[in-house]
Amino acid sequence: MSSTIAGTGDKSLVLASGRAHPELAKDVARELGIDLLPTTAYDFANGEIYVRFGESVRGADIFLLQSHTAPINQWIMEQLLMVDAAKRASAKTITVVQPFYGYGRQDKKHRGREPISARLMADLFRTAGADRLMSVDLHAAQTQGFFDGPVDHLWAMPILTDYVRTRVDTTNVTVVSPDAGRIRVAEQWAAKLGGGPLAFVHKTRDITRPNQSVANRVVGDVEGRDCVLVDDLIDTGGTIAEAVKVCLAAGAKSVIVAATHGVLSDPAAQRLSECGASEVVVTDTLPIAADKHFPQLTVLSIAPLLARAIREVFDDGSVTSLFDGNS
Repeated sequence: MSSTIAGTGDKSLVLASGRAHPELAKDVARELGIDLLPTTAYDFANGEIYVRFGESVRGADIFLLQSHTAPINQWIMEQLLMVDAAKRASAKTITVVQPFYGYGRQDKKHRGREPISARLMADLFRTAGADRLMSVDLHAAQTQGFFDGPVDHLWAMPILTDYVRTRVDTTNVTVVSPDAGRIRVAEQWAAKLGGGPLAFVHKTRDITRPNQSVANRVVGDVEGRDCVLVDDLIDTGGTIAEAVKVCLAAGAKSVIVAATHGVLSDPAAQRLSECGASEVVVTDTLPIAADKHFPQLTVLSIAPLLARAIREVFDDGSVTSLFDGNS
């Protein structure tokens, strides 16, 4: 296969990847029917990163794929360097593909003298030379406004709901939000799963202590029902694990957890495997190491969605059409 897709006129599509999640990059390239652009990347002794593309990208529409996984700062810096290399190699357009948007949770100031890191991320990529951003299930939709250019906000919901629908009795489902702030997302899930009732977990959080919250009680009808607990990401798993326990304590028949991004920082795997959830479903926007897998974990491929979105952008099509006009 070639590493280039030829378009109308003199257009050409090139896909390059950093080192964070090579399996996903290969899957996306396979979906597109091309090879990844040969790329050399390595670390110097002091931790500095070297990047070079092995073929010309002059005049090409280049898509630079990198998952912002741990160690997150290294992979963000590598992607910034890839953008700079593409700009200096005279690429026609540069699209940064971030399946998981690093620092996306810091989208506003909770207290004085804090950064808005999600905005800084957008500024860094714009300054480096990115023309466009593409990401999946941003933690806060307003992050799209931080980047001075087009942002393609992709939804994993169709992939997740299609799978979950095969795992539950849709006539007996309650969709549960892990907090009141994500009720809108839960409503969309409920509509996809047959229009069942909604519930949310009332929780309190100390903003001075990261990755810690207390699930107090569930608000809504969950007794005797199959619950689907939905969120955008699972980091240490504390919030989700406690929410599962609260639902089961309130009489839920079963609880399936569905989230887009499986960050799964320690001790998430242990917490999720022991919390009582019948299944935990995530996508592969982030790599999940073998030691973080547990029996209840199911990982769905996000590659077909990324490939379709990349092709729509390259063909000057409509990314929104992939989501029934709702993205």
